[in-house]
Amino acid sequence: MTLQQIRYLAAVADHGHFGRAAKACYVSQPTLSSQIRKLEEFLGVKVFERTNREVMLTPIGEEIIAAARKTLEQAARLRQIADRDQEPFTTPLHLGVIPTLNPYLLPWLMPAFQRRYPRGRLRIREDLTANLLDGLKRHQLDAALLALPVDDPGLEVSPLFEEPFWLICPEGHPLSGKQSVRETDLAGHRLLLLSEGHCLRDQALALCDKRPRDEGGEDDFRATSIETLRQMVAAGFGCTLLPALALAGPAAKTPGIRPVPFVADAKASRRVGLARRRNFHQRKAVDLLGECIRECLPRGVAAIRQDANHTSGRSAIPAER
Repeated sequence: MTLQQIRYLAAVADHGHFGRAAKACYVSQPTLSSQIRKLEEFLGVKVFERTNREVMLTPIGEEIIAAARKTLEQAARLRQIADRDQEPFTTPLHLGVIPTLNPYLLPWLMPAFQRRYPRGRLRIREDLTANLLDGLKRHQLDAALLALPVDDPGLEVSPLFEEPFWLICPEGHPLSGKQSVRETDLAGHRLLLLSEGHCLRDQALALCDKRPRDEGGEDDFRATSIETLRQMVAAGFGCTLLPALALAGPAAKTPGIRPVPFVADAKASRRVGLARRRNFHQRKAVDLLGECIRECLPRGVAAIRQDANHTSGRSAIPAER
């Protein structure tokens, strides 16, 4: 029995499919199937029930998979002990990032990270919040950048920054000349939203809970990305709410749109944090990454100090219009 065979075993349990598991492990399906068969022969039991349509765990297989995950975690712990005195991040950190943050934070983060840790390695996975939380629980991810709050007793979360929301509307729109906009100002105006599953959609709806729901017609268009929303606004199809980082850097140069500060009775910002499993062994690496993020943020985003829940006082305005 080898550690690699145990990794293959966990991959099949995670993906419920030999082909997808092989792809995730960067091996051919015959290689993976052969190694799992050898492991089952060594154990003297069947871990998986195979049919033409699905792969299911046997009752004893469920116990074996639980033990396999613990074995992999301990193996990772051994690697961490061996790497303790080495430069941070020489062992890759698997980081999940939500889609409404990843394209806008990484251009600021990666240059700062590489300057600080020239040999450091981050492996980034972009996905929806629910999938990233699942990846943390399955030990497929080491940490994840998520919009807070995150309610999971098995996770430890460090708040990193506050990101205010802005309304963007087409140039010449009735709201484009205002100094600021409240949710009640949106009555009668079309508000474009992301599709279900994106936390930004839920946050936008929560901030606009005073806007009459029968006005604006947001339900007939749901985008899968902020960039789609931005281009629809530029084309004159409505307004939308964007977090400040989506208005910084090159993204701020989209012609045809006008950002306006958004004000709500509730705090018109989202809080972003770094989540990890409570028993994760590379705690120091996650802490160092969090500190790097706090120190590389652009204008318009307020860092949250590690030892407090108050912001650093950065100016909350969008950068580089």
